[in-house]
Amino acid sequence: MLLASATACANDIPKADWSRGLLPEGITSQSDTIASLWNGAWIAALATGVVVIVLIVWACLFHRKSRAKAELPPQVRYNLPIEMLYTLVPLVMVSVFFFFTARDSRALEALPPNPDVKVKVEAFQWSWRFTTTVNGKTLQPVVGKPVSDYREGPQLVLPVNKRVEFDLESPDVIHSFWIPAFNFKRDVIPGIPETSKGRKFQVTTLNKPNVYAGRCAELCGVDHSRMLFNVKLVTQDEFDRYIATQTGSAQ
Repeated sequence: MLLASATACANDIPKADWSRGLLPEGITSQSDTIASLWNGAWIAALATGVVVIVLIVWACLFHRKSRAKAELPPQVRYNLPIEMLYTLVPLVMVSVFFFFTARDSRALEALPPNPDVKVKVEAFQWSWRFTTTVNGKTLQPVVGKPVSDYREGPQLVLPVNKRVEFDLESPDVIHSFWIPAFNFKRDVIPGIPETSKGRKFQVTTLNKPNVYAGRCAELCGVDHSRMLFNVKLVTQDEFDRYIATQTGSAQ
């Protein structure tokens, strides 16, 4: 309980949902993939824990030395069925975990061509710079500064029901681009070439207009806790009006 309470120091985290394994409701189609993998891992881990506890209790109750008998129980050098069991079962479990993890990781890392919106995310000590490109037009960058409330940080405006590609860059230290409502985060590591796919990822936004919190999830210096921003998910009409008000030059 103490550990759970200590992690609740931030007021910008969406409300967790027990039915989703304590994950917040996602705002991208990728969120369901992550929630499924997360819940599957927890179910498998809990089932394994229950089996182990039952076996320990069973051994303690029914296979302990009787006080009325002084001799030791029968000693055996090996038990082939048991040894095969505790070798094959973990192997099968790890193989299943690997299959689903590899499958979902491949889907999350996919970069189909021609995304609807491209966002260059520059993380620096201690804020963010967002440069959005849509329909061949690069909008004026949104640059932030350290703040204590995510609503006062730089705002990234995105349309609903669109595929968005993020390109992550850092000029100084490792940061981490985290929007809790995405249900996953990506590290922003300096020195990765611009042509590398390792600094890019894509999401497809859902029809859930709202303002969502974002933060750096990697300890990056003295103002790490104030490296906050927000994502505003809007309808296409509102996004078109937003683009029209920007003064960034086309590139």
